[in-house]
Amino acid sequence: MDKTSLIGVILGMIAVFVGMILKGVGLSALINPAAILIIILGTIAAVVTAFPVAEIKRIPKLFKIIFTEQKATSPEELITTFSDWAVIARKEGLLALEGISEQVDDQFLRNGLNLAVEGQSADYIRDILTEEIDAMEERHQAGAAIFSQAGTYAPTLGVLGAVVGLISALGNMDNTDELGKAISAAFVATLLGIYTGYVLWHPFANKLKRKSLEEVRLKSMMIEGILSIIEGEAPRTIEQKLTSYLPAEDRRKWLEGRVKQDG
Repeated sequence: MDKTSLIGVILGMIAVFVGMILKGVGLSALINPAAILIIILGTIAAVVTAFPVAEIKRIPKLFKIIFTEQKATSPEELITTFSDWAVIARKEGLLALEGISEQVDDQFLRNGLNLAVEGQSADYIRDILTEEIDAMEERHQAGAAIFSQAGTYAPTLGVLGAVVGLISALGNMDNTDELGKAISAAFVATLLGIYTGYVLWHPFANKLKRKSLEEVRLKSMMIEGILSIIEGEAPRTIEQKLTSYLPAEDRRKWLEGRVKQDG
């Protein structure tokens, strides 16, 4: 479970619902079928119209990505792994890594290691793996675009819902009670549109983009590690190269831990 996604959604609901109560607005005001229909169904309709079927079918998987923590090797573990592999390759040759590659869970890393063991050139391996990263990024961007567009459509549909509500209000100018209800319903539509757009859909899109960037960073580390092993670089050189992918604070902690380990 990705706790930040869940916590964010819960805090967003608390902020709106508790804020309404503190302002003296009853939560029952949100129970407006017309507003819900315009915002939710309208957003779904706009997204379905804007994207091809193949991408729409991926929406359940995208929600899973947003609310689950992806199981992936940490950057620190990758650095240690490549350092160990470099020791083996320098002592026994690249073919010694063939048995190790079969035990690697990550498909991308296993493919890259197999290419190295097969004796492919560094340029060829870099091109193949970089193209795979580019294709992955394109898929990720398409997924994030769905939620980003939903976040754009929803507030606009909120304005549409408000206009519909105000039209209804103008038709009841002689009935004060109905006039008040119609105006209230109009603003409920605006509230739902802004809430879903800026508290749900846009943040969801950003979460997908951030997770994509992290995956690209890990895969880029894998490419550099594999190529460094092919070029016969020393384990310490590989470690120094790969630590450049770590944030400054994490890099400092890792290096300090390495010094203590060697000491």
